[in-house]
Amino acid sequence: MVETRECFPFGCLLKYLFTLLGLILFLLDIVLDIGTVVSFYQDGAYVYMAVMIVLLLGSSVLLQVFSWLWYSDSLEKIKSKVEKFADRHLLIKPFHFLQLGVYLRYAGVIEISTTDFLHRINNFRKGVWHSIRDDVAVKLKHDFLMLRLFEAFSENTPQLTLILSRILQRGELELITGLKILTSAAGIAFSVTLYHRSMHVYSSQGRKMSWISTGVYFLWNLLLIIPRVTALALFCSVLPCYIIAHFLSLWMLLVFVAWSQKTDHMKSPGWEWLFRAAVGLIWYFSWFNVSKKGSIKVKMVLYYIFMALDTMMLLGFWCRKVFEYAGCWSSLNPCIVIPTLLGLYVIGILVQMIYYRTFHPKIAEPISSLEDIAAAPAQPLTGVLKRSRTMADNFYF
Repeated sequence: MVETRECFPFGCLLKYLFTLLGLILFLLDIVLDIGTVVSFYQDGAYVYMAVMIVLLLGSSVLLQVFSWLWYSDSLEKIKSKVEKFADRHLLIKPFHFLQLGVYLRYAGVIEISTTDFLHRINNFRKGVWHSIRDDVAVKLKHDFLMLRLFEAFSENTPQLTLILSRILQRGELELITGLKILTSAAGIAFSVTLYHRSMHVYSSQGRKMSWISTGVYFLWNLLLIIPRVTALALFCSVLPCYIIAHFLSLWMLLVFVAWSQKTDHMKSPGWEWLFRAAVGLIWYFSWFNVSKKGSIKVKMVLYYIFMALDTMMLLGFWCRKVFEYAGCWSSLNPCIVIPTLLGLYVIGILVQMIYYRTFHPKIAEPISSLEDIAAAPAQPLTGVLKRSRTMADNFYF
């Protein structure tokens, strides 16, 4: 437990509203998932419907496995009443078996966020400028945000690619698919930005991520994800059978790269491979640093060069098919689409450079929280404290 300066209520309100907005998008995404599956069925697109269901189930199982593994080494640290109730009545494992573990975590996050918000507002009314913040609760929320990040790239981003591909093939946009595109894009951007914003809990008050830097971080991620997803969708729309081969070959290469980074985030080597597989999935769409081994800047440059070449290859195959079947693709001119996507990619790189040059903390400062003081070298950090600290170390450079 550490003492922190009470923020101005409007700042607390904005943070709390972001949490609630994330919940609304989370629930809306579930409704639209069902609507999209039904839409594919009614449209006779049974292959797309099957792929959509596989993505939903696969992502859900992946999240439940990670959630249970992280709960199992942090049960004594859970803080919310709803999670304590589930643990006391031995319901946490059944919840995960029924694919409800992430919902339990979300209930805990909402409870803690609401309690903290009301506590801060009440203190402000009393003229109290200091409050008590539970650092372990903050780091447990970090686990939840990491799960949301995994969901963004194991479910939302592949779904967005699938739906865009279907729209390109049909040449028309329905209301339900349009809403799904908007919520998926918003969910991806929210997950990436909020996850990295949570890293700043390890920095000093003066280095915390401002809303301006948050906006810049959101922007460069959005500008880089859009061309990648669009290129994959264009390629899938003309060569749907080859997208699986492309994904598997590139994903296995990326998992090998994750292995070469000697990641150490899980309790056992076997589960560490699952983590590396999830990292490879994220890298298929976006950059995510998982190790301080080697120069982070060099790794980022190599990654973006490689992904730019891969994206141009995908666009090249699409362009070739466009010229072969020009009569079917009069609405999409490669001479406009390709320069636009590459332009967005270049602008995204420039905005990213501005962020890292102007807003990004360069070095993580020492942590003064009591649990880290107590965790001396003779007692290494474990569980959620180890995971959150390791990812924070990877975030700063």
